[in-house]
Amino acid sequence: MDFAQRTIDIARQNVLDGGRPFATVIVKDGEILAESPNRVAQTGDPTAHAEILAVRDACTKLGTEHLTGATIYVLAHPCPMCLGSLYYCSPDEVVFLTTRDAYEPHYVDDRKYFELNSFYEEFAKPWQERRLPMRHQEREDAVDVYRLWQQRNGGERRVAGAPTAG
Repeated sequence: MDFAQRTIDIARQNVLDGGRPFATVIVKDGEILAESPNRVAQTGDPTAHAEILAVRDACTKLGTEHLTGATIYVLAHPCPMCLGSLYYCSPDEVVFLTTRDAYEPHYVDDRKYFELNSFYEEFAKPWQERRLPMRHQEREDAVDVYRLWQQRNGGERRVAGAPTAG
């Protein structure tokens, strides 16, 4: 099966159904494990991006938060939210089929704090310098929640079984 073509077909059908032009197909062991179009327009949920929905489905099916051994096909280079989720689930590879530069003459998403042409730079700024107003309200009892987690996990700070860089 041509998984890239399947991704394109899902995105095309989503547009015909009134949705946005994005889709994701997750493949493991040569089979489609999960797939989804972007469902933001249909649900009003700003997190209902194709990558997020497909990752949720795949991880639920596997009973794990890790997608090692998987290849994830996405129609376009992932936005920062989706990119973060892709890093977090650790697939073997992400294949994107177009770039923002290629589709920009046909589709633009430039919200108040989220313009794709500058968001990666915005994301990298210290929190005090971001356009989105943020305030740090330090609470020691917030750190206590993490101490409790560590205590309940035998003193370990890391999530058991999580793929690591080293």
